[in-house]
Amino acid sequence: MSAANCFPNPGHLSIIMAKYRKKPIVIEAEQAQTRQEVQTLEGVMVANPGDWIITGIKGERYPCKPDIFAATYEPADGA
Repeated sequence: MSAANCFPNPGHLSIIMAKYRKKPIVIEAEQAQTRQEVQTLEGVMVANPGDWIITGIKGERYPCKPDIFAATYEPADGA
């Protein structure tokens, strides 16, 4: 779907909702034991004890709350 299909009239933006599933990729993650500042693509974010610090497929890092991590990720084969 092109941007022109989503936004046929730039003066009156409309959004077409669709459902998407995450691709099954393997990431690396560690659980924070202490409060840490994490340099992300958006700037510095804080990871509190128990939060997960995820390293994405391009090396980007970001914190993730434990409930979101548990709902989104599972151990990879061989982990």
